[in-house]
Amino acid sequence: MEITGIFSGLIIGIVIGALGRLVVPGRQRIPVWLTILIGVVAALIGTAIAARLGVSDTSGVDWVELGIQVALAALGVSLSVGMYSGRKRK
Repeated sequence: MEITGIFSGLIIGIVIGALGRLVVPGRQRIPVWLTILIGVVAALIGTAIAARLGVSDTSGVDWVELGIQVALAALGVSLSVGMYSGRKRK
């Protein structure tokens, strides 16, 4: 993998994670690194699902693929908020 692929993956992860976090109502008390990680994972899984459904290669912006990725990121943020907020901080 080239360095540009890693950087573009991180940028996409940041954007997808931020959009997923915006979709979830309320305040999420999770760290930024977890949001980025959720975004990267959601982008990868969302791309695989879109390819499986046959909607990943369209002309212009792949809105269906983006919607799948953001929905997965929102689900990931919701799940992680529930698990992360259950931990007691000292």
